[in-house]
Parts: sequence; structure tokens; C-alpha cells
Amino acid sequence: MTVSVTDALAAAADAARLAPSVHNTQPWRWVVHGDRMELFAVPDRQLREQDPDGRLMVLSCGAALHHALVGLAAEGWTGRVERPAAEPLAVVYAEKHEPADPHTMQRMQLLRVRHTDRRAVSEEPVASEVRQALVDAARAHGAQLHVLDRDQVLQLAVMIEHSGAAEQQDERMRAETATWVGGARPEGTGVPDAAIPSELPLTTVAERDFGVAGTLSAGPGHDNAAAYAVLYGDGDEPMDWLAAGEALSELWLSATALGAAVLPLSSPVELDFSRQALRRMLGDVGYPYLVLRLGTSDPDHAGPPHTPRLPAEEVIEIAG
Repeated sequence: MTVSVTDALAAAADAARLAPSVHNTQPWRWVVHGDRMELFAVPDRQLREQDPDGRLMVLSCGAALHHALVGLAAEGWTGRVERPAAEPLAVVYAEKHEPADPHTMQRMQLLRVRHTDRRAVSEEPVASEVRQALVDAARAHGAQLHVLDRDQVLQLAVMIEHSGAAEQQDERMRAETATWVGGARPEGTGVPDAAIPSELPLTTVAERDFGVAGTLSAGPGHDNAAAYAVLYGDGDEPMDWLAAGEALSELWLSATALGAAVLPLSSPVELDFSRQALRRMLGDVGYPYLVLRLGTSDPDHAGPPHTPRLPAEEVIEIAG
């Protein structure tokens, strides 16, 4: 039986709850109006110290937008998106219903299994064809993915060390992180202990030090087999950040399907000096949105549990 347009949109907004977001802040809100739904950013869940311009907030909303479109396709509907110059960030229309095909159903399943894994990656390098598939996935949404060479990885390591030290010395940034990280997170947002390594993994490029020890085993080994990449694009405006989030979601789904692990590293884009250094690394040809660690998932270990999500009624409004 074909569901109504409104029900399909509500289900798509519910699928968007699974999207990744900086510190699992889930800074989005959907309003469903009959044959369309509107996406809004929620400044109350913005990281004011680490993300004062809202880049990561809007990028997170872009990931939610892409998730919603995948969910809509799984209901058999084609989604048409308008991106106004101001709020809402996007308006999604459900058009042309057909029976969902196996490919769209598989993509919906990938949404459900995708997760962030901060453990050390396996010793198997990411295959060249997998890297290319991720580059192509980003490009399909108007972004670029530059995989760093060895010298650039070492530069990145120094950059992240400096940005991490700067944030650790900033009392307001430390306090903001503490608000969103650690504990059981019963309120449905943030990064719980179960998703944080009990000790930082051995890596060339340091992971973010949240300032708390979680309960997740860091895993053996080093990140010698990991690849690092910069997601970037031609512009540095909210619509560019939104598209970057869509590109991140698309490449993450592709990575999940291909057995690759993705770990976003946002600290280099949170501070002006490190963001400019990243841009110089790109030859000043684009604006960096995010750094990604790419690795091969260990098939014998499912990884940490999914981070919590806000209840649907807190992020979805059915306006009629």
C-alpha cells in the first residue's frame, strides 16, 4: 500500500535522525507541511566556541538532508530540493512515487549500520579503487576529496597537535566539550563513554582528546594503514557547507558499503590558523570543510554502539 506524501516525508525526517553531526549535537529541525518539509538549523545546539560561524552546524544539517533523501527514496518517492538563500536551509518536496528498488533499500540499510568508530583501524590499507569511489561520491555532490600524501599527513599531524593544544588551553572550549562528551548521555545527544576510547589509540595523526576516558577499547596497532583526506569545495558560505554535509553523507554510505571506516576530524577547521594552513595544503584552490581518516574496518568486530539520538518529537514537527 502506498503511504501518503506526508507520512513519507515524516519517515524521511525520521531517517535523518541517524545522520552524523559534530559531537552528536544533532543541530537540525524538520517541519513537515503536507507535500513538503523544511530543514532548519538549531542554534541552541551549535558549538559556539568551536564552531562560532556555524560551519559544522550547517554541514551536519547537510548530512541530515542527504539522509532524508535516502529515506524518501526508500519509500519510493523522488525528492526535489530547493535551497533558499536564508532559512530554511532546504525545502524537500516528495514527487513521483514508484516502487522502491533494491538499491534504494540497500542504501537505507547502510544508514542504519553506519557509525563513527574511534578505534585504531586494521592493518589492511584502503584499496585504491575504494579511495576513488569515495572521491567520486564527494564529487557527485559538488565537493572534492583530496587524499593526502605521506608528507602532507605529517604536516596534518603537526597541525592537529597545535590546534588540539590551543583548544586544550582555552577554558571555554574545554567547558563546551565537557557539556557534550562523556557519561551515558540519557538526553539523547552528545558522545557517550561507550564511543570514546579508554585511552587514545596509537596514531600518527592524533585523535581528538575529549578530556575523558571512555569505555571503548582503543584496539591494537597503529594507524600506519590509514589514509587521510580533506573534504573541500569552491565556496565558504552556508550553502557550500550544506552541500559538504551531503557529500560527507554520500561518501560515508559508499565507504560503509565497501567495508571502509570513516572518522571525521573537525579540530583543524575549528580554528582560523589551522583552517588556513589546510587551505594552503590544498594549494589555495578550495576551502576545507573537514578532515577524514579512512581505514579498513575489521570484519571480526562490529565496533562501538551507535550514539544516542533525540526523540523524533524533538526534531520533527508535523504542521499539516
